[in-house]
Amino acid sequence: MKEFSYSGQELELFSQAHNWKAYFGSMIRPYLGDCVIEVGAGIGQTAKALSRLNDHSEWVCLEPDSNSAKLIQQLIQNQDLPTYCQVAIGTLDNIQQQQSFDSIIYIDVLEHIKDDGWEVQKAKDVLKPGGFLVVLAPAHQWLFTPFDESIGHYRRYTKKTLSRLIPKELHCIKLCYLDCIGLSASLANKLLLRQSTPSLNQILLWDRFMIPISRKIDPLIGFSVGKTVLGIWQKMESSL
Repeated sequence: MKEFSYSGQELELFSQAHNWKAYFGSMIRPYLGDCVIEVGAGIGQTAKALSRLNDHSEWVCLEPDSNSAKLIQQLIQNQDLPTYCQVAIGTLDNIQQQQSFDSIIYIDVLEHIKDDGWEVQKAKDVLKPGGFLVVLAPAHQWLFTPFDESIGHYRRYTKKTLSRLIPKELHCIKLCYLDCIGLSASLANKLLLRQSTPSLNQILLWDRFMIPISRKIDPLIGFSVGKTVLGIWQKMESSL
């Protein structure tokens, strides 16, 4: 496997976004099955927020950066992650063909992958019939900023562009936008601040004040507006 090194600093910043993780966690909880693989697990903070939402027999933290993988392993050793969590270094290309999963999740990861269409095809192949593919990603290409570029984003998505990627064997369960209030903050950064990296204070302001408001308003407007897109698909039982 080719050695991968990730230089982004946003993982540490967004590890403080507890309200945001609780929000999208509540949206995807019903689709986290017994055996889960989290592609691009980073430094383990998403696994820390989500893996205890349900009981699981296995939660695989798949991470190509060996340094980040070591941090996840440390969380497991320190019991900050459940014992059913394990670390695998690499990508879906390194997953054995006989392995399959009830849920495959991409949390702010698919936008980092150059050939995203091929990636979701590989995900479909290791997803059990009846299992779920969950994708959370930044929304709207017109919001693409120096921050996106600095952390290795190839693109942002809309509901339409994300759904185009998904193999026909997967049936759409949910496709919506989240965080309508955060959308205005992202637009302000693009037009006015033009920062390549948000500050910790900005992350805390967004998470502590904007997310609780978005969580109330998003359902009222039918999840029709937001700076993040969430898609959930189920593999048809007859798919091989």
